[in-house]
Amino acid sequence: MRRAVMASVVMVAALLAGAAPAQAAAPTGGHGGWVPAPSAAFEQPAGARCDFAIRSEPIRDEVRQLVLETNADGTPKRVVYAGDLIVKFTNLATGVSAEVDASGTALVDYHTDGSMTWYVVGPVIFGFRDDGSTLPRGMWLIDGVYTLAFSPTFHKTLTMVHGTTTNLCTLVD
Repeated sequence: MRRAVMASVVMVAALLAGAAPAQAAAPTGGHGGWVPAPSAAFEQPAGARCDFAIRSEPIRDEVRQLVLETNADGTPKRVVYAGDLIVKFTNLATGVSAEVDASGTALVDYHTDGSMTWYVVGPVIFGFRDDGSTLPRGMWLIDGVYTLAFSPTFHKTLTMVHGTTTNLCTLVD
């Protein structure tokens, strides 16, 4: 598994290095170039991810996506996401907030059964519910080199090659 993750990381780096000039190129072969992939602000009630209600909102969002491969029906099969993302994470009960850098790069494989696999380098924020993953409930900033596999029911399995995990709930508690 570790070799597969490292191979994916090398592939993402190579794709990003090779794909940069494609930003100015016209779409070809059914694939477009890099396009914005904005993150939406959201709120979660107390107990869903943290013991208190939270809000997550992008402060700077320059994330873009490049569809590398599509399914026969035209839906994305393999997509690269990259770009700056700074998120303000707020405890709605106290108003305490923290700005977090979530500017990781991810290669995401979307599977026809509804599952997906993320191959990530750098920091990305993921929410975890009770009994829904290999991490406890929370909003987690995962940074490093890792994969995150989502089952069709969105159970998440984190495989960390190297890195850290920080529960953002503790930053604003």
